[in-house]
Amino acid sequence: MLKRRLFFEGSKGTFFFNFMNKKTHLYSECKNSTLAKIYNQTRINTVSNSALGLKSEELGSRNQQKQNLIRRYIILGERRTSNYIWSLVVFLGSFGFLFTGLSSYYEFSWLSSSPILSVKDLSFFPQGLLMSFYGTLGFLLSFYWGFNIFWNVGGGFNEFNKKEGKIRIFRWGYPGKNRRIDLSYSLKDVEAIKVELKQGLDPQRTIYLKLKGPASQQREIPLTGIGEPLTLKEIEKQASELANFLQVSLEGL
Repeated sequence: MLKRRLFFEGSKGTFFFNFMNKKTHLYSECKNSTLAKIYNQTRINTVSNSALGLKSEELGSRNQQKQNLIRRYIILGERRTSNYIWSLVVFLGSFGFLFTGLSSYYEFSWLSSSPILSVKDLSFFPQGLLMSFYGTLGFLLSFYWGFNIFWNVGGGFNEFNKKEGKIRIFRWGYPGKNRRIDLSYSLKDVEAIKVELKQGLDPQRTIYLKLKGPASQQREIPLTGIGEPLTLKEIEKQASELANFLQVSLEGL
């Protein structure tokens, strides 16, 4: 009985030892496979990151080359913040004038409790008639201003393309035949970049594209937008950059 018991316990210990060895072996295999997966994933991520880095560098170099060959300057036109503000102010003011003139004609006060805005003592002729006239003019001006903003009259871009050897000047106009103004010139026809400065109550700073030709037939194409407020520093910077890009002389500065 003792021998059998010892044999059974010895067999059990051997079985337990073999089971633990198999478990350890399986654990080491799982650990090695997990480490291998982590290593492979890290290697794949490293290769992907390096490939993405090379791709971003390649895209950056392409964009830099494109920027060195093509320059585009956006012209805002009528869609400036000041135009939005002034059109709204003119609309509200004209509405007040017109409504006050009509109130004096129909003899009713839209703010009877206010002593300042009351129109009981305002006669239609001549005060109410003049206020109605100014209000109507203000309404027409605000609508005209609004349509100009909607059509973006004067807006567009100036594109200088060394790759194709062309200059493209595009502007939006009024609806009709001249809605799209698209002009194209060759880079070989450019003689100089000219800057015109006019001081006074209404200072004007304009950049012109001066084309080659006889003195009587030389053309000067304005590149800046009409009424576009540019400081003297911005004009000088833009004109010098453009002259260096086109490799032509700069006149007027």
